[in-house]
Amino acid sequence: MQLREFIHAGSFTILVAGFLYFFVSTMVWLMIGALAPLIAQEFSLSASERGLMIAVPILAGALVRLPLGIAADSFGAKRTALAGIAATIVPLIAGWLFGRTLAEVYLIGILLGVAGGSFAVAFPLVSRSYSPHYQGLAMGIVGAGYLGAAVAKFSGPRLAEWVGWHGTLGLAIVPVVMVLFLFLLLPEPRTDTLPAKTLWQYLRVLKTRDAWWFNLFYMTSFGGFVGLATFLPLFFNDQYGLSPISAGNLAAGCIAVASLVRPLGGWLADQVGGMKMLFALFAALGVLSFGLVQLPPLDWFVFMVFTLMALLGMANGAVFQLVPQRFSQEIGVVTGIVGATGALGGFFLPASLGLSKDLSGSYGAGFALFGMVCCLCVALAAYAQKNWNHCTIVVPGSTNAND
Repeated sequence: MQLREFIHAGSFTILVAGFLYFFVSTMVWLMIGALAPLIAQEFSLSASERGLMIAVPILAGALVRLPLGIAADSFGAKRTALAGIAATIVPLIAGWLFGRTLAEVYLIGILLGVAGGSFAVAFPLVSRSYSPHYQGLAMGIVGAGYLGAAVAKFSGPRLAEWVGWHGTLGLAIVPVVMVLFLFLLLPEPRTDTLPAKTLWQYLRVLKTRDAWWFNLFYMTSFGGFVGLATFLPLFFNDQYGLSPISAGNLAAGCIAVASLVRPLGGWLADQVGGMKMLFALFAALGVLSFGLVQLPPLDWFVFMVFTLMALLGMANGAVFQLVPQRFSQEIGVVTGIVGATGALGGFFLPASLGLSKDLSGSYGAGFALFGMVCCLCVALAAYAQKNWNHCTIVVPGSTNAND
């Protein structure tokens, strides 16, 4: 496939807008995690409290993805994006001017969830602009917007040394406002809305077995990615004694690798089939996760976690190569449902790592639990291949849609 062919196969303007919206929203959504070492020091938090503080924005983002996905289908992804961007400014202002107690920090994290919900809006916006043949690459490019998390981890601690963590949240308002103006200028997409449906009609997709498989796969792949993305700065600081800036640098590198290879995962899934990709990726992820249980020396840990994050990024791309093909008429709501369960996985991983540390004195049990979930996904992917013809999802309307 030629690059020029891909660019002209859909709306490149919408692709760029969707990427930037997702990039900035992800940066803001995970900013609390980037600033966690400084916030935890200020409030003298335990490991469990630190894990919960990091996980709260992820949980809030999970809960808001479904309603935003339904809104994207019903009112248009552009209008929904504008509302979501405007709402994101509110917690940033609150973090800038308030956040003087731990309860206020938790509340700011909850409100930042609307930025995490951008996933359920950016993906339908771009998906409807590209044919099924290009879904893997197009969704992978939008998903590379998770580079915003790397920017948060890299720049957050540095800015905080200059203006404090409150001022860092205030500065984050600037790129959010810039994206808001970009969407105000964006032409109305021609296929931005679908015929009106009732809530039950939207949620009928939950009756399909495929939807639940996608939920588990994405809860593991994206949950693992975003959970580690938010927890790694704190982990490197606590486990290996790195400074907040050094910990943020390593976390940013891991996130950047995972984000950059997401389009590769989608493209490879286009070529060989999404299920074959997921089977191989989850098998490798299980091996690596169990290798992290012993918390090896820093050099080995960094190498292994970089590899693990890259595989998670590719798995994310493979899942969303499959979703638009299987649920093309419900892409907004299915993206919201699958994205919500993925973010829930991101909530449980930091929480379980923090709880593991408090109960056993080691983070190892948390990595072991994640490894077991990856093994479950391997078994389900192997089973799914028997039902989906050579790992290919049939477009709805055909006789083998697996309803």
